[in-house]
Amino acid sequence: MGMTRVLLTVFASAVLCAAPALHLVQTAVSDVDGGPPNPVSFEYRPGQVVYFTCRVSGYTQDKEQQVRLAYTVQAFDARGVPVAEIAKDNLTAEVTAQDKEWLPKIEADISLPSLLFSGDYKIIAKVEDLVAKTSAELTVPFKVRSHDDVQASESLAVRAFRFLRNEDDTHPAERAAYRPGDHLWAKFVILGFRSGDGNKVDVSYVTSVLGPDGKTLWTQPEPQGVQEDSFYPKPYIQAEMGIEIQARIKPGQYQLMVQAKDAIGNQTCEIKQAFTIE
Repeated sequence: MGMTRVLLTVFASAVLCAAPALHLVQTAVSDVDGGPPNPVSFEYRPGQVVYFTCRVSGYTQDKEQQVRLAYTVQAFDARGVPVAEIAKDNLTAEVTAQDKEWLPKIEADISLPSLLFSGDYKIIAKVEDLVAKTSAELTVPFKVRSHDDVQASESLAVRAFRFLRNEDDTHPAERAAYRPGDHLWAKFVILGFRSGDGNKVDVSYVTSVLGPDGKTLWTQPEPQGVQEDSFYPKPYIQAEMGIEIQARIKPGQYQLMVQAKDAIGNQTCEIKQAFTIE
């Protein structure tokens, strides 16, 4: 019985002396630097900066009352692919008895790529207590709303096609009907292409106007497209074309044809969209 009491006393003392558990607390995600935290339902836009902060509790001090932490913060898409470079830093501070309520602060600015699919994303923050040799991790969700209402495609495709009245219009034309001498504008996205080393893409497209008989009346002189690499794999590319309708063109039903090519994935596709000359 005496030995049991001794063992229990030693065990209790060890528990009382054990270092507190390291935790990441008081997380905040905002679209404004130093601004109030946004609710989980808030939707960030591609190209925005996401401001992340949190505090560290349960840290340990060394003999000189120093706190020594190392941390990383990174954002990921729904597939677990990093959307931006990892942010990492060390945090060292002296904590006296008067500062016992103080919690070290972690801050990171995450620049979202200019093109992203809508969906659920996440921020993963990790911290290591270099004194106690302990670590903690936290996952914080956030949402992204794309500028273009498109979903991923397994193969090369042209989506979100719209005729416009003017190049800077944000809404499609109510009717795809034009008159001789008008300027016709069209915008669309190309997606479902493959990426090479360094997330390089090589996507091009050519637009053509087909007459009522299906014959080609005009073709874009040179292919347009994107040939570049990036940290985050491009989900799609934005494309556009514009042409002045000839004054002598006859009224009737015409078509705008888009032919897209993915050189890396060895894919091609085309779509035809009808418009009217009145």
